[in-house]
Amino acid sequence: MLRPPPERLYAEFVPQLNKLRTALPGGPGGDTAPPASARLRTALTVFFALDGFLFAGWVVRIPAIKQQTGASASTLGLALLGVSAGAVITMMLTGRLCRRYGSHAVTVACGVLLPLSIALPAQTHSALSLGLVLLVFGAAYGGMNVAMNSAAVDLVAALRRPVMPSFHAAFSLGGMVGAGLGGLVAGGLSASTHLFLLAGIGLLVTAFAGPSLLRHRPAPTAVETAGPREPKQRLSPRARRIVVLFGVIALCTAYGEGALADWGALHLEQDLGAHPGLAAAGYALFALTMTAGRLTGTLLLERLGQTRTLVLGGTTAAAGMLLGSLAPTTWLALAGFAVTGLGLANIFPVAVGRAGELAGPSGVAAASTLGYGGMLLGPPAIGFLADWFSLPVALTTVALLAAAAAALGYTARNATTSAPV
Repeated sequence: MLRPPPERLYAEFVPQLNKLRTALPGGPGGDTAPPASARLRTALTVFFALDGFLFAGWVVRIPAIKQQTGASASTLGLALLGVSAGAVITMMLTGRLCRRYGSHAVTVACGVLLPLSIALPAQTHSALSLGLVLLVFGAAYGGMNVAMNSAAVDLVAALRRPVMPSFHAAFSLGGMVGAGLGGLVAGGLSASTHLFLLAGIGLLVTAFAGPSLLRHRPAPTAVETAGPREPKQRLSPRARRIVVLFGVIALCTAYGEGALADWGALHLEQDLGAHPGLAAAGYALFALTMTAGRLTGTLLLERLGQTRTLVLGGTTAAAGMLLGSLAPTTWLALAGFAVTGLGLANIFPVAVGRAGELAGPSGVAAASTLGYGGMLLGPPAIGFLADWFSLPVALTTVALLAAAAAALGYTARNATTSAPV
């Protein structure tokens, strides 16, 4: 048998050996630092967690702010409207800023503005002044959500795996930690001191994670190379309808997330007589189950696909919220909150991710604007319904919209232009 000449063996074997050696961490000539995509994913995960941590730290102090301002349920609902109004007003603008300056730079800028604005609500003493400062907080919150989701959509496209739920799992984990800590300190720290400490933590985290984002430009990988999301290319009418459809799905679920954030603790404390610490733990439990659901979201999407994930999630959330809002005891209500968190977990990430796949930052901004329109509608709607009927009855609207999200998710089963649903 003829043997290959030694020169050929060398030419085939040595490059493969060198490639293997450099791929091993710490190997000769290897790079011990994680790949750029891993560092970028870690930094984005930190910003998602920070967003949830700060938001939850604010919402668990709503009962204290309500008492401080002397607001009724309906006037508090109007004041809380400031968060969603500020977010919605800035979201479409943020999409354009992301196209001009890059989603990474805008994420870091909002990572500075959000902590600075969170200390403001505790300095107010009327519903009007509270609503005005919440406009500022909402603008920073909305801008950060669009920017970091746009960056995440680009990274998901580069990785070619449906890992979007993992970023939102970090948001939920941050919310769980923020709500848990808020419950622990609620009896010992004033709202002003607590929110001021949160502002300092937020600025430190941004200083730590921000440089990693700024070193990596959001690259053309997802926005410039994917045909359906070419920045300069106009979307077809069908693609626009798909973006709106997923935006409405996001609206139905954001309504539920916002309702539990703004009214969950108050429902447990006011209607069921829960201790303030236990009432704050209600949102922490909701965030915990949502985190668990999102941590398994990638596997769920790979196994079931988008349609089954949306329908199953909406149906589960509807059942859970009926229990959470109408249960006669605190522990049953907490169980309902937990089931609701599992159901809502992956609906918003799927909706925003699909919109971003179709239209880049503009799609994320459009779906997010519609989604946070649910938060825009939720606080005053629940506040007025609570005054007219009761808070438990008002919270059943969360179950109604979760069921609507399930129905729309089924309707969207064929609404795709590039990827299987």
